[in-house]
Order: sequence, then C-alpha cells, then structure tokens
Amino acid sequence: MSTTVESPDSVALPTIWHPIDPLWQGDDKVVQQGLPHHQLAPTWQMLMLGDGSPTRHLQLLTGEPTEVDVIDMSAIGMDEDNAPRQLQVVPGPRVRRQVWLRTASGQRLAYATSWWEASHVDDYLQNRSLPIWASLARLRTELYRDVQGIYYGHSAPLELAFGQTGPLWGRHYLFWHHGQPLTLIYEVFSPYLTKYLGATRLDC
Repeated sequence: MSTTVESPDSVALPTIWHPIDPLWQGDDKVVQQGLPHHQLAPTWQMLMLGDGSPTRHLQLLTGEPTEVDVIDMSAIGMDEDNAPRQLQVVPGPRVRRQVWLRTASGQRLAYATSWWEASHVDDYLQNRSLPIWASLARLRTELYRDVQGIYYGHSAPLELAFGQTGPLWGRHYLFWHHGQPLTLIYEVFSPYLTKYLGATRLDC
C-alpha cells in the first residue's frame, strides 16, 4: 500500500537526472526470466518487464490521455551522464530529455529520462510535448523495446514529486529501429499506480 506525502504541484527538479538508489536491481537475464510474485506482482511485471508502450498502458489503466511535461532538454555531448552502460551504443553527441508522464487531470504517474543522438532528436520528437510513443506512432516508426535492467529502491526527489513514499520501481531499455539503437530510456513509476494495479507484491 502506498503512502501519500505532501508535495506541491510546482515541484521542479534541477537539470541533473534522477536514477533510483537501488536496494535491489536486476539485469536483462532477470528481465527475461521474470520475478517471483512475492517480489513483484504479475500485474506490475506486465508493466515493468513487458515490451509494450507504457504510455498506452497508463492511458488504459487510468481512462485518461497520458500527457507529458518536459522538464529538461540538455545537450550533454559525449558525457556518460551517470547513465546505464547501454548509453554507449547510442551515437553521440547526445541530448538528454526528462519528462513527467501524467494524466490529463494532472496526476503524475511516471518519470522518464531519455538520451538521443543530438543530430536526430528533432526527426523523432517533432512535437516535444507528445509522449515518445505518440510521436513515433505518428511517424509509423517500427521499434523494438529491449528492456535491459530493473530497479527497486529510493529517490527522495522523485518521491517528493510524486507525492508518494517509496520504494519505487524503475527500469531502463533501448529502442531499436532498423537494427540500430535509437534511444536509451530510464523510467520510474509512481506507487500511485497501486490504485489500478494492486499491491506491488503478492503474499505467497
């Protein structure tokens, strides 16, 4: 059961990005195998470990359009940016984009950071206020979502911004297009989603 904490609507994060400080993490082998249900419930595994669009999933869960608040677009050049090691396969120089995914009525559901090749980011994010899935769907871009890692832990800035106490679940994945890495994405989901998905673990 998640606990709500006080969080002003105007919480703004600085332009560094916000990974989870993990209590536990798993690699792509764990992603492929799945987790015991006492660690992560099946409904949450479908969201976290599946290769479908989280934007679409959130819309189906809440019954509201999923909207994006862009909070950062930063040129980082060839900096490793404390990102997962898979950043190395995304050509540089790079741009880092940070967003909130929220309902149309304003409830924050997820935080996402993505890294793009700077020379191509405008080709794929022509309307930067749209979720990535919506932007790429408009372009009829064929993609493969390759989930590489999963995290369970804390992030004080994200917990404050979500208005929820942790621990939080997050993941990172690569988008592949025509056999080439398009972008690396790191997502963290709000415990508020227990309202729709139930508890994050089952008592077995």
